[in-house]
Amino acid sequence: MHIVVAGLNYRTAPVAIREKFTFAEQDLTQALIKLKETKSVMECVIVGTCNRTELYVVVDRENLCDNYLRGYIENWFGVPREQFSKHLYIYENERAIDHLFHVASGLDSMVIGETQILGQVKDALELAQQTKTTGVILNTLFKQAVTMAKRAHTETGIGGNPVSVSYAAVELGKRIFGSYDHKKVMIIGAGKMSELTVKHLYSNGADKVIVVNRTLSRAQELAGKFHGVACAMDKLLDYLEEVDIVISSTGSAGLVLSREQVADALQKRRSRPLFMIDIAVPRDLDPAIGELPNVFLYDIDNLQTIVDNHLQERRKAAALIEEMISAEIQAFEQWTKTLGVSPVIQALQKKANAIHAETMDSLMKKLPDLDERELKVIRKLTKSIVNQMLRDPVNRIKEMAAEQHGDQALEYFTKIFALEEQLAEQERAEQAARQMEAGSTEVRWKEDLITNVTLNPADALAKS
Repeated sequence: MHIVVAGLNYRTAPVAIREKFTFAEQDLTQALIKLKETKSVMECVIVGTCNRTELYVVVDRENLCDNYLRGYIENWFGVPREQFSKHLYIYENERAIDHLFHVASGLDSMVIGETQILGQVKDALELAQQTKTTGVILNTLFKQAVTMAKRAHTETGIGGNPVSVSYAAVELGKRIFGSYDHKKVMIIGAGKMSELTVKHLYSNGADKVIVVNRTLSRAQELAGKFHGVACAMDKLLDYLEEVDIVISSTGSAGLVLSREQVADALQKRRSRPLFMIDIAVPRDLDPAIGELPNVFLYDIDNLQTIVDNHLQERRKAAALIEEMISAEIQAFEQWTKTLGVSPVIQALQKKANAIHAETMDSLMKKLPDLDERELKVIRKLTKSIVNQMLRDPVNRIKEMAAEQHGDQALEYFTKIFALEEQLAEQERAEQAARQMEAGSTEVRWKEDLITNVTLNPADALAKS
């Protein structure tokens, strides 16, 4: 059993690369199923945010999994591996575990200590559990990571300073204009990031905020919280000529604003500067917009400098969290060492029960005159003898399995009690169950593919 994470993040790949490898929310379930079907993969979770796309898997072999995961990414996104391999990181076992704890606690985020990633990691686990692509390893690891991250934020106060991507975007605007007094701001998108951005804008003196969204009711809901103005997406250009600042954060798969659309609006602005920040991945705003006169366009990667200026206190807290992570990794590794005990103990108990049953059958044949009450007493007493004989060896192997040479202790234990046959039988039963589950998964995948072909042939075939 090996734990592996493969991914791209803001450190290894620019936004122009990352946006090619984002999972659409509606495709995540199928993506998980397909990843679970990948050779060598036993469990999997996909974590996707604006700054990272990561595949967490449990595999049954080392080394070969690199090629399989690269192949999965290549096939799902339709991008040759030569175009992303240099941006891809693959961590195994302790380093993969350490990485997840850093991600969940916000230490691997662009904005160190931010709390939004914790919810995203939790959501990723819940979806994987619903899709039945996790097992005891990733369920335990992710739950431990989420619990530790919650405790880290509570005990260290790392999230106390108002630092986030949305906060950094607002701070960047202040550098351009000095203040938001008498400024009109357009927010494109009405998700969590947009709501955080609106909060920061109002606290910094913005006079008017226009919320633009494809679903007008959601725009109205968000605008209503801050006495703003709601606008449908098809009316966006009507307001573009009057606003001073545009901050865009949608989940759109394509561009929301093109260079030509912004160029048309500029003709009516009379040389007034337009400040635009694109904090979406994939990007909402055409990068060519930045070439227009009097337009200042920034994307999410440009926020790093702003973020760094607000992180001194969080870095102090991060040092404390690093110590917590080390302890958690040690605890998880101790737990994994005991995983091999369960099959061995089950095999021993199964063998003991079989011997007990054979002995009782032999006794009944040799003493056929025993009544039911007498048999019950004998069965109970002999069973008690078996259990008492097993108790100390079982407790001792549990302790030894958690020690440095636990694997060797399990091997000796198996040989001493001659459990090879029972363990092989258990393995055959588990393998048959996995094959049955894989067959069921394949049927569900094909059924979903047929449905997708009916609705959108091009998209479905591209994913198949």
